[in-house]
Amino acid sequence: MAAVAQCPFSHPTIARGVKTEADIWTQDVASSSESDGEQDNEDLLVVSPYTEREHLLNLKTLDAENALLARALVQMTNIRPDYATASYLESFNWTQIMGELRRLTAESRHRYRETSFYIVVFRSQIPPTTVYEDLGALDKVAHAEATAAGGFLKYWFGTPDAEGRNLATCLWRSQDDARQGNKGPGHRKAAMATKSLYSNWQIDRHRLTIRDDFQSWGFTDWTE
Repeated sequence: MAAVAQCPFSHPTIARGVKTEADIWTQDVASSSESDGEQDNEDLLVVSPYTEREHLLNLKTLDAENALLARALVQMTNIRPDYATASYLESFNWTQIMGELRRLTAESRHRYRETSFYIVVFRSQIPPTTVYEDLGALDKVAHAEATAAGGFLKYWFGTPDAEGRNLATCLWRSQDDARQGNKGPGHRKAAMATKSLYSNWQIDRHRLTIRDDFQSWGFTDWTE
């Protein structure tokens, strides 16, 4: 169950009514500059539906390649409605994300070096009997723990379909970061809750590799 904790399980009631992450970045984070300082806010990025400070990614803790990808991933969204069961590559706007990454890299006058990233995909199905009241709190605590551990670049989750199927995904700087992020009590509690809250689930792990100067990029199954 440790792999589940590496990607906080999705709570189907959280995303409803939440602004897009691009809106959150330009409004929520920027508006707190009076108390935290403008420079600090420039280094903090919303990478999930949670906008409190303990859930923000500090870009200063990352090298250029990871920081640039995290910024590009703000645009991440599904491009087909059946993402819960469809191919991971075909379910999201990866071409747009890579285009934004190229733009940000050129803007910063940085030469992008080959880098690989660790991805966890949690596919699940929730039975009609599942009670949702406590899921949001569990998920939020788990996400804060993962953020504090470092290297947590993106957390995205959808809404269950008519049959209760859903997908959540986490993108990490490395597998070691993911392992460190699942050691807290909140993650352990969330993992234990999974046993009773889901009728079935599946965990997939992928490697995203971006070659030097964007010569190519692609996904492969993660192997140790």
